[in-house]
Amino acid sequence: MLTGDLVRPRLSNVGGKLKIDLLDAEHPRWQHTAADLIALMQQHVGQPQQAWEGALAHYEGDRIDYTVVRGLAKVLSDAATFTPLVTSISPTDLRAYLFQQGPAFERPDLFFPQTRDDIIRDTGQHFGLTAEQVETLLYADRSAAAILNDPGPVWTPYDLIARYNLELARAALYWCDGMTIEIYDTFKTFWRYLKLFKLMFWANPLEAGGYQVALDGPISPFVQSTTRYGRQFAAFLPALFLCEHWSMRAMVRPPNIGTRLIYELDNHTPFRSHFKRGAAFDSQMEADFAAEFRAKFGDERAKWELTREDEVLLLGDTVMIPDFALTHRQDGRRALIEIVGFWHPDYLRRKLEKVRAAKRSNLILLIYEGVNLAQERLKDIPAQVLYFQNKPVLKQVMEMIEKVAE
Repeated sequence: MLTGDLVRPRLSNVGGKLKIDLLDAEHPRWQHTAADLIALMQQHVGQPQQAWEGALAHYEGDRIDYTVVRGLAKVLSDAATFTPLVTSISPTDLRAYLFQQGPAFERPDLFFPQTRDDIIRDTGQHFGLTAEQVETLLYADRSAAAILNDPGPVWTPYDLIARYNLELARAALYWCDGMTIEIYDTFKTFWRYLKLFKLMFWANPLEAGGYQVALDGPISPFVQSTTRYGRQFAAFLPALFLCEHWSMRAMVRPPNIGTRLIYELDNHTPFRSHFKRGAAFDSQMEADFAAEFRAKFGDERAKWELTREDEVLLLGDTVMIPDFALTHRQDGRRALIEIVGFWHPDYLRRKLEKVRAAKRSNLILLIYEGVNLAQERLKDIPAQVLYFQNKPVLKQVMEMIEKVAE
């Protein structure tokens, strides 16, 4: 991710709203710069990181738009893989022995008769190395010595500029004290990333069918580890771009501006996410259930409509998103379905805790008998339970849905 010094010059206040000075991907200057940097990285595959950084400094020269050049290069570096050198001798041990020999100069004198070359040579003899090997290994554990093995994705100038613009957009959240998001789809993917980045949130359902989610920002008075949380908070932003209908409103206070600004984005924003959507189904069992339902009851004239993960059960600091929902096409009654298949005991324990917290009598648990989840463990849960041997019996499921749908 971009560092603050590469972001602040691109931020400004326009009528109380945050404006980010994005790059025009069609502009010849930025196209040329991006192409040059991509080629420069390709040329340094197999070379140490310090060679790449030296080439960047030379390329930058006296350009006054150096923050952009460094920002584009940072995007390339973050996506690349620099592999530390594998050494037969620990560079730490090598330095400790060498530095114990005392100070050294190019020319000997009365007080320091050994030169630097003498100490390097003696150290090599002690470890069975040549002087050249000592010079190479002395700082081999530093990042500057790491070898560029993989330059990352196959970048085009358009791709690089688009990713740089996205990095600007999320880095602006380093100085956010609070954010409100309205989301209307892709709930499981959204909450998966929310949990992945360990963000603090509060959520409420919206009348339109979505959810309003409020998050504490890194400069909120409720946040202690501001730097670490700020990076996670900003890193989360591309998860929104996976949704089809959403909006975001944040309050930010960039240090170079010094006043509180409104920062707004929505699903019309031209950013592209590099995050991955979740799979259509979490298991083959779920996929088979959906396929069988649609084959037998999927006609538009049928009474019930099956949807995938379209309701979020808010449970304090966590959520439960049932696998399926069935909605009656005429009266709007709904039932929720959660399939419990092959899972670790700890997962089953957490799942049952969520079911108890949800307190939904129209929730149906379809439980595979092979998980050995005995009936006595399910006595105090409000949900309905159906066991199955190989696959859920759809006739039984539909009978249960008719009974419990609300």
